[in-house]
Amino acid sequence: MALASALLGACSPGTGVDRGLSKDGSGVVAAIAGEPDQLDPHRTSAYFSFQVLENTFDTLVEPDRNLDMRPALAERWKVSKDRLTWTFTLRKGVTWHDGSEFGADDVVYSYRRIIDEKLGNAWRFDGVEDISAPDDSTVRLELEKPMYNLLSRIGGHKGLAIVNKRNVESGKIKTRPVGTGPFSFDDYNPGESIRLKANSRWWGGAPKIPSLTFRFIPEPTTALADLEAGEINWTDNIPPQQVERVSQNEDLELDTEVGNDYWYLAANQDRKPFGDPRVRKAIAYGIDRKSIVQATQYGNASVNQLAIPKTNPWYTAYSPYSHDPRRAARLLRSAGVRNLKIDMLVTKEYPETVIAGQVIASQLEKIGITVKPREVDFATWLDKQGKGEYDMLMLGWLGNLDAEDFYYAQHHSKGNFNFQKYSSRKVDELLEAGQKESGRKARKERYARAARQIADDASYIYLYNPDVVQVWAPQLRGYEVRSDGAIRFRDARLAD
Repeated sequence: MALASALLGACSPGTGVDRGLSKDGSGVVAAIAGEPDQLDPHRTSAYFSFQVLENTFDTLVEPDRNLDMRPALAERWKVSKDRLTWTFTLRKGVTWHDGSEFGADDVVYSYRRIIDEKLGNAWRFDGVEDISAPDDSTVRLELEKPMYNLLSRIGGHKGLAIVNKRNVESGKIKTRPVGTGPFSFDDYNPGESIRLKANSRWWGGAPKIPSLTFRFIPEPTTALADLEAGEINWTDNIPPQQVERVSQNEDLELDTEVGNDYWYLAANQDRKPFGDPRVRKAIAYGIDRKSIVQATQYGNASVNQLAIPKTNPWYTAYSPYSHDPRRAARLLRSAGVRNLKIDMLVTKEYPETVIAGQVIASQLEKIGITVKPREVDFATWLDKQGKGEYDMLMLGWLGNLDAEDFYYAQHHSKGNFNFQKYSSRKVDELLEAGQKESGRKARKERYARAARQIADDASYIYLYNPDVVQVWAPQLRGYEVRSDGAIRFRDARLAD
């Protein structure tokens, strides 16, 4: 969620659909809070992109509703006795959306692309020595050492999707992706909507709805009003202050799950004085997480000082920071910092960051810190984050399943998403040890120790785990809310 690289290109005028509605009125129209930055699953980690990509691409394996890994493009797999060789047998008869045949070379190409181009998920292949295709229906991964969580690494979310080489090399994947998923790309109206159509040849069975349109509606009250008026069928863009009211509306279906996502603050440690952990800790003591949750989520979230929520089996209980302005002020004095001014990067596409920025500014003012929230569009936010052009920012992470997903890429000194420039030899060693361990108990202990150190150093200042809240018209059947936030319409249907 915290990174993407390119904007969706412009399409020719007149290709969109009025207000994003399906042409024949029989498809599902879903409202999401923002526009994808692009549709290349290997180069984006923006949530709005993955809401679309979840329905257009497949991975080799994928998480089921209980977040256990199950077959997807690979129908089965076996592991050698030394656990160094994983052999995947692919489904037969799978085709790309353009009608061409899918095969083992596509898997090798996709994984090699991520690795060779050092894309955002390249770290997931650390410890993989070789990827090969002995024949057209077999893929083999050779490991340097046993890897307990290989399946969740390669199938945890659509950032590891299998892509079409011709689609990539033409450059069209950014705006007209070709996948193997349940829906294929149909139409894009910039600033308005993306429409998908059912893939009748999908290996999992043709979807029951002919089309799926994602409309971009940033304003939650507008999305909810459109749902209540029958102009859309589904949304996850619900005003948090209205969740309770909506839950009592018999004309709507609302469901929630405790989410695995987390929201955080990060200070740029390449800029003075944020390289001093005392300054970061002062911020951690100076904020009131409960007030932030109430202001941004109206209670539809759980305060947390680590990344992993209580409902996740990798959860660790640890809360080192109370709301203690006096202690925060003492830490600033000990660091020799006075009249600190913070440029806080927020984005209107995620309005909770804007609201939180205002609350945090009010809270930190009491300890002599002036916070100036700088509101930019999400593409600019991503660019500024990547270039380190900020003092502090707020955003969230999604797509987390295994303990490693919550910490390695963000806090290892060589992590691909360590934009705050945190470096700790102790944390590096613990995260690397977690990768090597095969026993679940030992892995949990390694990651728990790393998580506590990350919190103690305030690499991220964790805020809360938001609930996954979604609402839809009762005519939409077969849809389920998932704790990993994946938006899947493959089994949905519209009742007569």
